[in-house]
Amino acid sequence: MIRTFTGENSFELQRELRAVTDAFVAEQGDLALERIDGQEASFDRIQEAVTSLPFLASKKLVLLRAPSANKQFVEKFESLLADIPETTDLIIVEPKLDKRLSYYKFLKKQTDFYDFPPMDANSLSRWLVDTAKQQGGLISVSDAHYLVERVGASQQLVSSDLEKLLLYDANVTRKTIDLLTEATPQSTIFQLLESAFAGNDKRALELYAEQRALKVEPQQIIAMLAWQLHVLAIIKAAGDRSADVVAKEAKLNPYVVRKSQGIARKITIAELKTLVSDLLTIDARSKRTALDLDEALQHYLLKLAN
Repeated sequence: MIRTFTGENSFELQRELRAVTDAFVAEQGDLALERIDGQEASFDRIQEAVTSLPFLASKKLVLLRAPSANKQFVEKFESLLADIPETTDLIIVEPKLDKRLSYYKFLKKQTDFYDFPPMDANSLSRWLVDTAKQQGGLISVSDAHYLVERVGASQQLVSSDLEKLLLYDANVTRKTIDLLTEATPQSTIFQLLESAFAGNDKRALELYAEQRALKVEPQQIIAMLAWQLHVLAIIKAAGDRSADVVAKEAKLNPYVVRKSQGIARKITIAELKTLVSDLLTIDARSKRTALDLDEALQHYLLKLAN
């Protein structure tokens, strides 16, 4: 049996992988499990692992991570995988696969294919509510959504934060969320831009100050602003396409696209070009002159708000 695990949702992927490997080890023993890192192992080592017979067990399981990083494997994967004996189970873990390649098409068609896509904000919020309940705790849908907004739409990250929150108090509230979690810089940069585009210059400057208090350097803020403007440019160019379609074609998180669509509707392409040009000017000047970046970026935000 050959299985393929892929997708950006590392939390669900690893959880399923643990379940499969734990069940196999419980039946066949530790010696029947072999882990190979395709980024480091030679092709000969990979070939030996997947074609050799099990030792002191009736079956073996080979866990092969990112073999596409090995050039020889990519060239010979079809013949290699055809030679796997019936006594060997193989799990290929490829977090990111290019769907245009024959390698992806082969895995999709010829193996048991498991895709673990990222959860959107609403699904993640409902998952947090259900998970808290399963662990004897409580979090409302609105507070779960607030947690996602605050720390980002990573299931791994919100799961870790939820565990910490439940240990502190089984009844999770916004007060404990603010007390025990930190706003991610990317999330706050979006809020910063959202406030500026809404004309709320006071809130925009407060959020900028929060970023600096978190020790986020001005150059990092420029990079994150540039990334957000890049997302807005993609959305504007996409016209009336849905968030899911835009996310898929541009290889972005659907949650990020949906959040950014509101801002994109408020500006024209000409205004967006000006924003990109102004930010580029600030970045270039900071590398050539003794520019006060904090002052320049705050002026940039005030210009956005006005």
